[in-house]
Amino acid sequence: MAGGAAAAPGVLLCALLWAVSAAAPGGSPAPGAFGRVYRGAVNISAERLYAFAYSSEPGQVDAVRVYVNSSSENLQYPILFVVRQQKGVLSWQVPLIFRGLYQRTYNYQEVSRTLCPSEPAPETGPSDQIIFVDVASMAPFNIAYELLVTRLESFQLETNRPFNFTASPSQPQYFLYKFPQDVDSVIIKVVSDAVYPCSVVSVQDIVCPVYDLDHNVEFNGVYQSMTKQAAITVQRKDFPGEQFFVVFVIKPEDYACGGSVPSSIHGNVNRTWNLQRTKNLQVTIVPSIKKSVYIQAMLFSFLSFLSFYVGSVVVAFVHYIRVRRKASAERLSPESGSGVMTSSHPITASTPEGSSYGAIDESSSSGGRQLSSPEHGPPAGSDTDSSVEEESDFDTMPEIESDKNVIRTKVFLYLSDLSRKDRRIVSKKYKIYFWNIITIAVFYALPVIQLVITYQTVVNVTGNQDICYYNFLCAHPLGVLSAFNNILSNVGHMLLGFLFLLIVLRRNILHRRAMEMKDVYTLDYGIPKHFGLFYAMGIALMMEGVLSACYHVCPNYSNFQFDTSFMYMIAGLCMLKLYQTRHPDINASAYSAYASFAVVICLAVLGVVFGKNDMWFWVIFSLIHVLASLALSTQIYYMGRFKMDLGMFRRAAMVLYTDCIQQCSRPMYMDRMVLLIVGNLVNWSFAIFGLVYRPRDFASYILGIFICNLLLYLAFYIIMKIRSSEKLLPIPLFCIVATAVVWGAALYFFFQTLSSWEETPAESREKNRPCILLGFFDDHDVWHFLSAAALFFSFLVLLTLDDDLDTVRRDKIPVF
Repeated sequence: MAGGAAAAPGVLLCALLWAVSAAAPGGSPAPGAFGRVYRGAVNISAERLYAFAYSSEPGQVDAVRVYVNSSSENLQYPILFVVRQQKGVLSWQVPLIFRGLYQRTYNYQEVSRTLCPSEPAPETGPSDQIIFVDVASMAPFNIAYELLVTRLESFQLETNRPFNFTASPSQPQYFLYKFPQDVDSVIIKVVSDAVYPCSVVSVQDIVCPVYDLDHNVEFNGVYQSMTKQAAITVQRKDFPGEQFFVVFVIKPEDYACGGSVPSSIHGNVNRTWNLQRTKNLQVTIVPSIKKSVYIQAMLFSFLSFLSFYVGSVVVAFVHYIRVRRKASAERLSPESGSGVMTSSHPITASTPEGSSYGAIDESSSSGGRQLSSPEHGPPAGSDTDSSVEEESDFDTMPEIESDKNVIRTKVFLYLSDLSRKDRRIVSKKYKIYFWNIITIAVFYALPVIQLVITYQTVVNVTGNQDICYYNFLCAHPLGVLSAFNNILSNVGHMLLGFLFLLIVLRRNILHRRAMEMKDVYTLDYGIPKHFGLFYAMGIALMMEGVLSACYHVCPNYSNFQFDTSFMYMIAGLCMLKLYQTRHPDINASAYSAYASFAVVICLAVLGVVFGKNDMWFWVIFSLIHVLASLALSTQIYYMGRFKMDLGMFRRAAMVLYTDCIQQCSRPMYMDRMVLLIVGNLVNWSFAIFGLVYRPRDFASYILGIFICNLLLYLAFYIIMKIRSSEKLLPIPLFCIVATAVVWGAALYFFFQTLSSWEETPAESREKNRPCILLGFFDDHDVWHFLSAAALFFSFLVLLTLDDDLDTVRRDKIPVF
């Protein structure tokens, strides 16, 4: 019985060969042997048929590779090779022709292909397989060829074991991988020492035929182009058979990977033969992270930023205790007098010595301050907004309009000179910032979300991973999202933005209570409290997180402006808030501010489209940049008194002639002049840099302009504050130090470039790096975490910077 069982496979193979011999029109096939080179010639009346039989062991997957070669260069009569298997047919011709750009062709006389492997043999016994190779040509003359058929010994890839091999355009390779029992996700890492030739890595299901040529590798599965490095994350759930093919194709040209067309085929020559484009590759398949790592990463992200909430509560509680103790001490103090009441306000409850509740010193109302005069408006405690009270309906200044210009031309200005308008009207003016930014956020975010969902759908359906510029060595999918970690890391912007709104709301409530109690220090002391811009800043921070997450759903060249639009607005709002602090009456309206942001975003879009190569765009943009800097400087220097009309050039020339040529007099506002000169030099430097170098990342270029101007103004403000003998309290001082430290750390990770849509997808992947935090987050994710904290501290600096002035009369606070 044992001998009969052993002889059965041989009898079966002989029967198969006899059957094919009887059916073959050209006679019996020549029995083939693996590893033997067959040489022959074919023509229109003579073709060759070879049969290769083999037996597979139980549970084993066998793969066969066919190598053919022909010295013929006759493209009119190629040799046709047809390989027939049990469940498929594979055919190709020699010379094998690949087509490139501009009708160029690349011909190869050596071709080798891996046949679609047979299914694993059943556990009951070995399985017999037979392969037929048919060689034919329509040539009227003999064409010589060589044929070699071999069985692959290393066809199945193993986990955590590197495998080296060689591929070329006419000799692609693919291998099988089976998921181990305890692995649900793996990362396929491919590396090469050489940048070129350009190659493609594809992951395909176990289906025949396998698409392993340049013109069809994109027809199935997931794929990405490659120069020196590639990485694809594969999940078990995407392959019902729990196994897949990893296919490696070498492209005939390098343009897809950023290379140029070979110089040997420039000009009229559009055909080349046997171009040497062999590439050595190494593939390693490693297990990806487990589900528990996802949970740890989410807990880390939320708990890290919820700790800011805890810290804020602690600070608020300590502040509350200190205020209560100080209030109790003042009530018990004999100097305070009987019947004197104290009230807490947003920063401190302390009051200057000798002052009584409700008493307003007339000297504090320099210039005819309206808030202390009941006949000019409702009581100070009333904070009700009226729909009919618009700033444009009446001027809250004194009756003579020219009084504005008289006051603002003083050499030494104080806050009382620029906070003369009705508080209710000014407060309402700044609330428009908040409502407008909510409207902008809704109308901007909804189309963005729809677009990135479409991008992600296209990636999932087509399998083209060249659409999105991920860090593929640290891109952890979740559901339909390809890089969930890049999205999760933006949660800090949303949580800290909401926390900042809560802090501003608390200050606003305390301020309203003080106003209702008619606290004199709320009315005529300290910086006027207008919270509309702070609310707008909080919303902008939250929207930056939302839009940054949207951008990282599928980061690419087309949607980078999603990640930067609200950065422009954050920088602009911070500058407006800083200016509003000591210029509450003459700050820009919400409509003009947001219109300016809209112009900036339009320029950013135009820069993305035209900024790469068009010199005319950079000339126009640089001209707009310089003129805008001069116009804004003029408005700031003259406190909004310089009219922008057709006569402004004549007036500017007259001023220059009078003050600089006719008599070189010292500027009236020296501090302002120094700031504006430095600011213009910085902006002109940016304009010259853009005109000369024309950076491809135009959105980041504009963002750099905004950030540099903001830092310059903030540094000037702090220097002038110290120079005016004003103090920095512990909380703003801590926020300034924390801002500097966190921004420094954040920028370090920001400049660790992990991808770049300025380059081709293959070149961008050369910059990919593994995760550095919890095995889940990469350098850019850490940048998201730190930049959210840095922006939060920056906002707190603006919120608390002038807390020391809450007990200082406004006619003693200088304007700069």
